[in-house]
Amino acid sequence: MELNAVVSQRIEISPELLILRVVPDGWELPDFEAGQFGVLGLPESALRSAFADREPETDSDKPIKRAYSIASSSKNKEYIEFYITLVRSGKLTPRLFALKPGNRILLGKKFTGMFTLDMIEGEPNILLIGTGTGLAPYMSMLRTHLVCGGDRKFGIIHGARHSWDLGYRSELITLKHMCSNVTYIPIISRPKEEVTPWGGLHGYVQDAWESSALEESWGEKPIPDNTHIFLCGGPAMIETLVSKLESVGFVEHTKKSPGNIHVERYW
Repeated sequence: MELNAVVSQRIEISPELLILRVVPDGWELPDFEAGQFGVLGLPESALRSAFADREPETDSDKPIKRAYSIASSSKNKEYIEFYITLVRSGKLTPRLFALKPGNRILLGKKFTGMFTLDMIEGEPNILLIGTGTGLAPYMSMLRTHLVCGGDRKFGIIHGARHSWDLGYRSELITLKHMCSNVTYIPIISRPKEEVTPWGGLHGYVQDAWESSALEESWGEKPIPDNTHIFLCGGPAMIETLVSKLESVGFVEHTKKSPGNIHVERYW
């Protein structure tokens, strides 16, 4: 398989969370929309992370390819950034976690996906709700479309097990303090396992939605007339929140019927 790109940087959030920046080698990155995904690939013979489950060694060059949401801005043509969680029994992520700067990798030359802000008419407020690495497309959206201090409000609710699993937390806290139109609400599900006491919300992202945190920050309650909501993460979270949102008047968006709930079901 052709390894047409190079790892320029890897940032370890935790042993199981990784930010990977990839640079094309000898070709230019195509245009893409914030919220879309790209394909990464490695041969079966590539090394696996020491933190992953063991599997028999092989010298096979059979390609292993998977799609991952892009976290970098669509305006950035220097590199493509991915936010990846380690699946210990997986085929590709253990190999991605073993990569070092300078290692070669396959990067698909076409980026696709409909989970973007471009489908929305006008300038409604945007609420981005995600768990784990479901935050990745939202980082691309914020880095591309956010007008700091603008009229359009952005809310980010991000759920994880522990505080150290809240990737991009420093960047989002900075945005919250710098931009009056940004609200960042992190929530963790295992506060008793924290090294130091957790002072924020605990539970699941649906609990954060039902709390008053967003309304207090925005100064108004998000309603179907003024807000579009994006959901990205596990299927249980998505189904629960879609049901809760539909009960108060929000409608899931489909190709045939436009709505104000936009869903990315990535497993």
